[in-house]
Amino acid sequence: MHEVGPDGKGRLKIFLSFATGVGKTFRLLDEAHRRAKRGQDVVIGFIDPRKRASTEEHMQGFEVITPQTISYGGRDYETLNVDEIIKRHPELVLVDDLEKKNPPGAGHEYRWQDVEQILEHGIAVLTSMNVAHLESLNDKIADITGIRVADTVPDQLFHKAEEIEIIDATPRALINRLERGDIFPPEEIEQQKQTWFKEETLSALREIAMREAAGRVDEDVNEMRKKKRIERLWATNDRVLICVTPTKPSLRLVRRGWRMAQKMNADAVALYVEEKEPTEEEARILSDDFALAERLGIRVEKLHGKALEEIIKYCKENNITQLVLGHSQRSKLEQLRKGSLINDFVRELRTIDILVVASETSGV
Repeated sequence: MHEVGPDGKGRLKIFLSFATGVGKTFRLLDEAHRRAKRGQDVVIGFIDPRKRASTEEHMQGFEVITPQTISYGGRDYETLNVDEIIKRHPELVLVDDLEKKNPPGAGHEYRWQDVEQILEHGIAVLTSMNVAHLESLNDKIADITGIRVADTVPDQLFHKAEEIEIIDATPRALINRLERGDIFPPEEIEQQKQTWFKEETLSALREIAMREAAGRVDEDVNEMRKKKRIERLWATNDRVLICVTPTKPSLRLVRRGWRMAQKMNADAVALYVEEKEPTEEEARILSDDFALAERLGIRVEKLHGKALEEIIKYCKENNITQLVLGHSQRSKLEQLRKGSLINDFVRELRTIDILVVASETSGV
């Protein structure tokens, strides 16, 4: 397998799992040993063995690029040494924990940005991550676990990977590993059993990881069809319109609309209609919404006028088939006096499917 694509960039392979301790790092190192035996030039960019003897033993035999040390707040932190990796220019570099946030003072805020830079220089990367860190799943993970994951990986990078390999284990087997002390130190075990390592939580996360892997298979099939010019089998007329508002965050809305579009192989557009100049707080909310849309590769459209009228007009003129809205903020009294906005859309857009997404969950 050539480690550089036709665009001159390094190829990316991601080992995906649903929880810590499933065995991503061990499988990553297995793959690296296999490639090294084939004669490839393989180095370790950053792997944290987490004091596991088996992982440390499996790392033997590879050149390790000395991590960059950054001092911050009276402590020293080690992070990926991107400049040294580019200077060394191996065929393949191993980078664990794709989602990690770098310490202040590093070249990039996140490790996935380091990986993007390495790929740009024609160096292939083997990396790993848990499905909970995928950007578009942020709301779903918070609903399942009660924990809002702060460090996420953009779906655009995830879907650009040459290969996604899922690393699996049963939830019960994983809990047994936890209780034996094979994953976390003894003082952390009980806390983990009350959060991520509940059997029902692990089962839900595992199912999500399986679905992501299955979705990747569908993407590969579609790509093959495109290359073979089998237009009829993969072309779609579906278009998803996500309506962004300045009065409350639309992050959940954007993620839900994007995932809908992915499943339907449809185009997604985020639309904001400006009825009046936004306040400072509203501008901040919109900035966050637009930034998320950009990370997910969603085109943003901005119009001026009355929101209801402009949205209806845009849907009709652009052949929108799916409309994604947030819950109306009108009070019951306002709905009695002015009517429900949702009812207005249903009445005017009879041929369009309308999805009303729950508001952002508070407290997570």
